[in-house]
Amino acid sequence: MRSLRNVSRWMAAAMTGAIVVACAQSAADEARTGEAGADPRRDMIAVLPALGPHPSLGHHADLFGRFVGTWDADYSFIAEDGSVRHSRGEVLFGWILDGYALQDIFLGYPKPGSNEERRMVTGVRFVDPKTDRWTVMFAAPAFSAAVRMEGGAEGDRIVLRGHDDHGAELRWSFNDITPNSFVWRGETSHDGGKTWRMDEEHHMTRRASR
Repeated sequence: MRSLRNVSRWMAAAMTGAIVVACAQSAADEARTGEAGADPRRDMIAVLPALGPHPSLGHHADLFGRFVGTWDADYSFIAEDGSVRHSRGEVLFGWILDGYALQDIFLGYPKPGSNEERRMVTGVRFVDPKTDRWTVMFAAPAFSAAVRMEGGAEGDRIVLRGHDDHGAELRWSFNDITPNSFVWRGETSHDGGKTWRMDEEHHMTRRASR
């Protein structure tokens, strides 16, 4: 498994109730019997999404549920020498698995005129209503990278903590949150959390509905 620091380098180089659940299931079933049913490769995709959180989550779903939609992303990757590389992309949030979890997809656009492919990583997050703690399972399959993060609300921001595959502490946070914008920061500590270095700072702006 490669270090998540390599994932950052890669991205820098590229980059509520039962009725709701019933509607989500109905939409999935309709998709399976319609267009999806004609192509078995789409069957899993057709049943994955949900239109809202499962009723059992109650208000606990709100912390991350407010991010559902598409966000235009201005990615910033900060090297150890302090230099910053920028790239553009988008971030998508949506409910999945009958509303028990949220999935996000971070896309990085190729540079104009290049032969690069788009870059994509994803995370699946779910909450334990008994503790109000969220777990995030992050995966970057193209780089054999994965990490588990846990956390929740801290004041007016959201903070998730975990470790990379070398044991360094990771801190991911959602900051300056408004209905139409937020700032995502990724930090690493190599001294047990005494000091932190910011590796990434991404500014997100909600894309208006069509």
